[in-house]
Amino acid sequence: QNNAKVAVLGASGGIGQPLSLLLKNSPLVSRLSLYDIAHTPGVAADLSHIETRASVKGFLGPEQLPECLKGCDVVVIPAGVPRKPGMTRDDLFNTNASIVATLTSACAKHCPEAMICIISNPVNSTIPITSEVFKKHGVYNPKRIFGVTTLDIVRANTFVAELKGLDPARVNVPVIGGHAGKTIIPLISQCTPKVDFPQDQLEKLTGRIQEAGTEVVKAKAGAGSATLSMAYAGARFVFSLVDAMNGKEGVIECAFVHSTETESPYFSTPLLLGKNGIEKNLGIGKISPFEEKMVAEAMSELKASIKKGEEFAKNFK
Repeated sequence: QNNAKVAVLGASGGIGQPLSLLLKNSPLVSRLSLYDIAHTPGVAADLSHIETRASVKGFLGPEQLPECLKGCDVVVIPAGVPRKPGMTRDDLFNTNASIVATLTSACAKHCPEAMICIISNPVNSTIPITSEVFKKHGVYNPKRIFGVTTLDIVRANTFVAELKGLDPARVNVPVIGGHAGKTIIPLISQCTPKVDFPQDQLEKLTGRIQEAGTEVVKAKAGAGSATLSMAYAGARFVFSLVDAMNGKEGVIECAFVHSTETESPYFSTPLLLGKNGIEKNLGIGKISPFEEKMVAEAMSELKASIKKGEEFAKNFK
């Protein structure tokens, strides 16, 4: 069953290259289609020499995009510009919104059934854009469109493990809400194994998880944003999705999706994945008063970002 055909759109970029490498290294992937507007033949040639069975092909420029997408089961989109110091994820909006609208429009035409995994920021707006584009083409299926927020979970697991001296591979912190600043809501109260922090430490930890992207942007001092950890997180999400599509039971990942769990039309919560994408939204579950307050405080920002994405898509030609 391990025959997933995966396309990476934006495969030559800072996230795209390491993400493509991780996908090439996986026995779950049989075909890797790499697309970008520059350098893809070189990236594809380089990866094609790796001794794993996934066949690799590079596609260059808009005229080759339809061919890249044909027959794909999963499309991952890290395309766009990275954050620079002082930029918010919202500052990326104008450039990345157009890129995502253009690429997802091609997906709607050439692989309407594929699972669409969006990494391009701001995810709080690019997911609504993707949904509206798919609606325009009459092929919208909310169970198959995901905003990849896995990096927030990966970071939460790592930071909790560091503070408690645990093996990070065994820590699991659900992170709900959105994928920017205070919309990122780590549910430390639902962490497995169970952990406790005094309130001041909990607030500091939560703030670090919310601002971890900025930590990397600052450390890279103008040379980009989180690319390697994002590639890892993106690959982790794709592997979970493909496992579930292959019939593996009990695969759960958080992602930013169309949702009726809160008053926000899109919201990230733990999702049970299956053959057709989202099998079941597992919702928020029981949370602490501190976490409830964070959910309430995130709402206005989330809704504004979503509305901004929807408005953009409506006017996009």
